[in-house]
Amino acid sequence: MLSDLERQNGLQGRRSFIKLLAASPLFAAMGARSLAATVAGTMNPKSKRSFSDNIYTRLGVRPLINARGTWTYLSGSLELPEVRQAAEEASHYFVDIFELQAAAGRYLAKISGAESGMITAGAAAAIASATAGCIAGTDPNRVWQLPDTTGLKNEVVMLGGRIDFDSAIRLAGGKLVIAKTVDDLQPAFTAQTAMVYTTLRDDRLAKAIEISRAAGVPILVDCAGGIPPIENLSLMAKSGADLFCFSGGKGAFGPQSAGLLLGRKDLIDAALANTCPWEGAVCRPMKVGKEEIMGMLAAVDYWSHADLAAIGKESENRLARIAKLVETVPGVTTSTMVRRTDTMYPVLIVKWDETQFGLTVEQCAQQMREGDPRIEVWTNNNPSGVKYDKPAETPHPNLFRIDTMTMQAGEDLIVGNRLRQILNKARKQSA
Repeated sequence: MLSDLERQNGLQGRRSFIKLLAASPLFAAMGARSLAATVAGTMNPKSKRSFSDNIYTRLGVRPLINARGTWTYLSGSLELPEVRQAAEEASHYFVDIFELQAAAGRYLAKISGAESGMITAGAAAAIASATAGCIAGTDPNRVWQLPDTTGLKNEVVMLGGRIDFDSAIRLAGGKLVIAKTVDDLQPAFTAQTAMVYTTLRDDRLAKAIEISRAAGVPILVDCAGGIPPIENLSLMAKSGADLFCFSGGKGAFGPQSAGLLLGRKDLIDAALANTCPWEGAVCRPMKVGKEEIMGMLAAVDYWSHADLAAIGKESENRLARIAKLVETVPGVTTSTMVRRTDTMYPVLIVKWDETQFGLTVEQCAQQMREGDPRIEVWTNNNPSGVKYDKPAETPHPNLFRIDTMTMQAGEDLIVGNRLRQILNKARKQSA
């Protein structure tokens, strides 16, 4: 008679064999030529892309395969070809930035249905410009006065609580007032309230807009990762939000140092008056150049006709290939999840018994990082974070996550194979 353990091991062995058969086409493709050649063969031959010899390695910096996602410390995302082309063409001319921003505002209004818009130096810059505009308006004396808010309305109600990026509000002179729930919003208003800020995008937003409008207080909705889909621009415009902003260097694949601020024309005009190129404006340091402006508009134009279904299918295929490779290791399982409400496409969750394998999530991520080429994956580790005083939260489990939207063609095979090798080695050493 077989023991329960023997039966379990036998079953696990048969499952592993089946998974090896399922992954055999991928192993065959990788065996036909080196992984580096596999990736290089999918790239533009004119790019001459090499992880070992490039403009960064000559400075002693190692480029990486980004399997973590559009994190700013990992340089966000790669620009769309259309964005690069627009920036290149824009770089050959001088233009009046005041005129260019006005034209960009008209274009964004046409695309979104909002009254106006502007290109910012990112979503956080949009928050700062919006805050400054709501506090100082377009009065040159008040613009020059910031961040000193003496005699000005300067309270910004943070609906939902503080966030990692509320320094963008404070640097413009905003004083934070916390309203944890929509029910706390109206009581938080005073004669000094200049603006409401929130990241809410669910059913609670409509009520918050209603309350803010009744009080005559503009509300800014932060939709940083909300592109794609581009329809989120028009959805926010129809919601009645006074202002709303998006990042350009994340899922939009626009310039890393660009973003969007849209909404009421009077508030956009005020935000512009407190932003570069106005000399003396508190947001003058948040400069966005003609190349970023035209590149961001090119990204918006691209997403207005992009085939989201095809993009999503390719993402799913990459996740499936990685899953097939790593699941050939006995004891390793995978699943998918959508990161957050702002993100359309799923990421892959890879799990194993850390005690049984003698390998933690962070140790595995470090080995991925130390390999050649360097690979960054998504764990709870965040080297870019500044700790701030916020309510205690239930700790999230430290999951090993892989995002393929920031990968280039063929890199999924490198990631999957590297992870398979690390996990398989750990399993054998701990046996």
